[in-house]
Amino acid sequence: MSRRIVVLVTGAVLLLTFGVLGTVLPVPYVAQVPGPTYNTLGSIDGDRIITVTGRETREVTGNLNLMTVGVTSGDLTIVEAVRGWFDQDTVVVPREAVYPADQTVEETQQQNRAQFLSSEQAAESAALSELGYPVKVVVQGFADESPSESVLEVGDAIEAVGGRPTPDQDTLKAVLGAVPPGTAVPVDYTRLGAPGTATVVTGTPPADDTGTVPAGSVLGVTVASLPSAPFTVSIDVADVGGPSAGLMLTLGILDLVGPTDLTGGEVIAGTGTIDAEGVVGPIGGIQLKLVAAHDIGAELFLVPAANCAEALAAPQPGITMAKVASLDDALTALADFGAGRTPAAC
Repeated sequence: MSRRIVVLVTGAVLLLTFGVLGTVLPVPYVAQVPGPTYNTLGSIDGDRIITVTGRETREVTGNLNLMTVGVTSGDLTIVEAVRGWFDQDTVVVPREAVYPADQTVEETQQQNRAQFLSSEQAAESAALSELGYPVKVVVQGFADESPSESVLEVGDAIEAVGGRPTPDQDTLKAVLGAVPPGTAVPVDYTRLGAPGTATVVTGTPPADDTGTVPAGSVLGVTVASLPSAPFTVSIDVADVGGPSAGLMLTLGILDLVGPTDLTGGEVIAGTGTIDAEGVVGPIGGIQLKLVAAHDIGAELFLVPAANCAEALAAPQPGITMAKVASLDDALTALADFGAGRTPAAC
């Protein structure tokens, strides 16, 4: 057998071997793809995404879609990674960019879910603040064997303790600091807009890190400074993680209970984190979310200002991209779009 034939046969065998190995050998990369979209004004399997209790909601039309990014949990093979690099609807990234090396996939998913739940509260706070509801000291939960659990409820706004107003958490702490443990005190509260009074026998504060028990007493509740409204808002979007749905959840709440039709019957998509003050922050996967928005026929996409450069590098036909750095920016963009004006662009 000639040397040339040996070389050709050897090359063919190696090529075949690498080809086979390329379909099975994993590399430390994962693929991100356009994920499901959810209309915050609608339902999932018959259950509304945003439910308002204690107040009638407006009849709404159109869509305010939050966008997601799908990601593979396992490593790609060499062939899959190469194919993904050439697919405009796929982003191949190092595994550690999505799943940190010191966490399991399950731990990362749990962390992302916790971020989403936190974004729900921020979205509600931003929406209620926009509607003008005042910030109060609101009950969030109860300690073990709490003296308040049988008389107060989660969502109650604590207005006064022992006749002394408690407009903020520092004042509440100062008031309780002057009350001995075991004292029966009247607690004035507002529940769904209705005033009430309960008598609570205060408890002993837990010891601090040095073992010292602080002066005063406690109600046995955890509290947060939140806008207090005469209705409740609950959000249910199963299996979605991360904080990037905040802006669209905020807009969904405002469209349901606010005075203005935000969509005009159109399909609006968007993304962005939001804090209680209405500041919109950047997210990941903007180009994939634009692909998903195009697939559902969205005409306007609300882009966080910090993501504009990425969005401009991956535009989708037929979609107007509006630059938003705050909730006010988003509301202005929606108003402009509804009136036939061009929103502030990226």
